[in-house]
Amino acid sequence: MYEVDLHTHTRFFHGFPGRPTPYDPVGARLHALVARRRGLDGVAATNHDYCWYDETVDVTPIPGIEVSTTRGHVLVVGPDPPEVTAQGQLTPEETVALAHRRDCAAIMAHPYRNGTLPGSGADFDAVEINGKHLENHEDVRALATQRDLPMVAGSDAHYPVEVGRAFTRVYADELTPESVVEAIRESRVEPVVKETALDRVVRPLYARIHRWKGWMPPQELEGDPRVDVETTEAKRER
Repeated sequence: MYEVDLHTHTRFFHGFPGRPTPYDPVGARLHALVARRRGLDGVAATNHDYCWYDETVDVTPIPGIEVSTTRGHVLVVGPDPPEVTAQGQLTPEETVALAHRRDCAAIMAHPYRNGTLPGSGADFDAVEINGKHLENHEDVRALATQRDLPMVAGSDAHYPVEVGRAFTRVYADELTPESVVEAIRESRVEPVVKETALDRVVRPLYARIHRWKGWMPPQELEGDPRVDVETTEAKRER
């Protein structure tokens, strides 16, 4: 059994879409340091619309990318994720197909933030419990049950202190990108949340900021996988 944070970012802020920055190597090393101190075996670097990871860090690096699809964010992790994707151009179905062609797993990231993925018919491999939105834990569980999909977890860390607040237990004989994909597809994974006092303080702040940005659905629709909530961008276009 291995413990892997399947959702991290190697820089503080998104910005500079689709390409690495000079900070990425620093962020990767800091994340790996914290991950090792917290007993994790691996970390997936899943930056927005570009793949970059450091093979020299002290934990097993899992290549990944967070694809900004037309309906929300999809984590693609495995041995050969795409190097770059065009923001907002691929549909969830196209993203899943791309992931599978490259022997990667496609994970529905933070289902109830910044998108309408719960209403998508894409053939995802798993659903994520996101470290920033633990209040949606039961909603994600219901969605996973409805879709008959395994659940994984990731911290969605941008800062090193956030690494490992949510992670995935991977049941495999060895820890490699290939074994992670195989374990996800065979449901040999288990989400784990380790919420600290700091997380309990900042989590409501995350929700407030994301709601202010228009990334969260109305409260009466949150957690209902049957509802296809419109994105803010779609509303602006009408």
